[in-house]
Amino acid sequence: MLALCGFAAVPTATAAFDPAYEQSNYSKIDERGKRDAADPEFQALLRAKGAEREAERLMITATDPERDFAANLCSRHMDGCAGDVRLYDWDKNGFGIRTPVLWVARNGAILSGHLWMTKEGPAKRPGIVVTSGSVQAPEELYWHAGATLAKRGYIVLTYDVQGQGYSDTNGEGVDRDEGVPSQAGRPFFDQTEDALDFFLSSAAEPYVPRPSCTTGTSHAARQERRVKEGRNAAFNPFAVSLDPSRIGLAGHSFGAAGVSFVGQKDPRVKAIVAWDNLRAPSAPPASNCTSAPESRTAPPITKPSLGIANDYGLFRMANTGEPDPLAKSEASRAFSAAGVDSGQVNIRGGTHYESSYIPNPYFSATLRGIDFVAWYTGAWFDKYVKGDASADARLLTTRWRDDAEEAAVDPTGDGNMFSRYYRSRLDIGLASGGRFLCEDLRPGECPGLSPADGQAAAYGYLKEANTADAPPNAGPPSEATPPVGDCRGRRRFTVGLSRPRGARIKRATLYLNGHRVRSISRRQLRASGRGRIRVPIKLRRRTTQPLRIRVVFRTDRGRVVYRRGFRPCAGSRAR
Repeated sequence: MLALCGFAAVPTATAAFDPAYEQSNYSKIDERGKRDAADPEFQALLRAKGAEREAERLMITATDPERDFAANLCSRHMDGCAGDVRLYDWDKNGFGIRTPVLWVARNGAILSGHLWMTKEGPAKRPGIVVTSGSVQAPEELYWHAGATLAKRGYIVLTYDVQGQGYSDTNGEGVDRDEGVPSQAGRPFFDQTEDALDFFLSSAAEPYVPRPSCTTGTSHAARQERRVKEGRNAAFNPFAVSLDPSRIGLAGHSFGAAGVSFVGQKDPRVKAIVAWDNLRAPSAPPASNCTSAPESRTAPPITKPSLGIANDYGLFRMANTGEPDPLAKSEASRAFSAAGVDSGQVNIRGGTHYESSYIPNPYFSATLRGIDFVAWYTGAWFDKYVKGDASADARLLTTRWRDDAEEAAVDPTGDGNMFSRYYRSRLDIGLASGGRFLCEDLRPGECPGLSPADGQAAAYGYLKEANTADAPPNAGPPSEATPPVGDCRGRRRFTVGLSRPRGARIKRATLYLNGHRVRSISRRQLRASGRGRIRVPIKLRRRTTQPLRIRVVFRTDRGRVVYRRGFRPCAGSRAR
């Protein structure tokens, strides 16, 4: 199937500006806020959960005084910092498993997050890491993604970037000012990588922080101490159920910029969803990384990526002229030019807060925008991370052109959620063969679009999230840390890595815990079949301590960097 809707020569002429339409369209930004304000049950729950979170904050500061989040705007999870409080008891209500976790970032800041999954589901599952936005964006604003993606069969990590929510405002020691203020952008790049490292850690390969970017200092001692004190997680407690070969990234605002870059750079990531908005990886990251400069060089476009944006931006400002219809899809079109699947969908009347639930009238959004976000986020990851062929039907659905709930709240009764100002597009390969390419989804005229998406007629993210999980006696997965006494340590071992595709390896350089150890010639690298290569490692003495391994391959196509955490116990494997 090939649906072509003007990709070769996309017209850029704009329609005449209609002030009456703009007035009606702009009024949609208050739909969610009005609904929340008019719902006494929601308001009562917001107050009750705010009081509970305030008690929790006081408990944290009393029992874990080295945590440093008091200066964060949303250190108090009340009112506009609360998120959707209808998800607060998601785990207690038997809808799934949600576990709090703490770990130390590369600059020594203590990061706070939650892991989500269901008891029902396959033994091995794909995973998604969600990076929050900036200023007023604690992880609770994105719990809709944690809950809905968990229901779709993923393990999900939502977390507070440094300077948000319960994560530290500052780093540690000489790196105290690294990433401060967080709004400058560094944490959304550095800590997306750190979150991935933690997410992919396990009992066999515990999490070890990378050296800080500014000074190259290791803050592994703080992580190790807090693990021994029972405060931090040594590794992802759901690691036994995680399939590390199927990982996706989602992020909002500055987090969208972070995942747009890191997702293309990191070989562990398969696909990306950027909420307002997708950027091409050629756009420079917010900061460099002196200790690992190769991690901030622009990568090629290789990973399928979806952007989700809206008619209005961060501040309440109406249009005074007809916008450029292609302005939101510049990055997506760059992906198409590179031959990589991409999409850009834009919400009519939407604001910057469609993907972040802020129960405050000033930071409002459309009523159905968050459902639209959940739908396309899940469908994109289902296709490109999970490998679900049925996801094509959900991406090509016409349901959002004629949504009854949207029509019921729209001032003109329009049920079409696609922006009239900014064109929405999809350029994807189909599981059945061929391609689907449509440069304007709003009219619904591209061949291949269909209402037959295989889902219930009425979709809502709360309906998907708040459904019963497995019976109560089905417990969460567990992966016990090997007792230190059972670990005899090793001096020699090998690390298996994926061979860089389409590249000829010249040499490799090995780093252990941030220090250059040796250069390895191509002859010393051993192939192990199935597109993998084995890197030999020899230590000066036998050790049982966790190691942070970095291997830099120099190839005829440039550098390729792999990172692994590994505890060298006899009998354990480095993957």
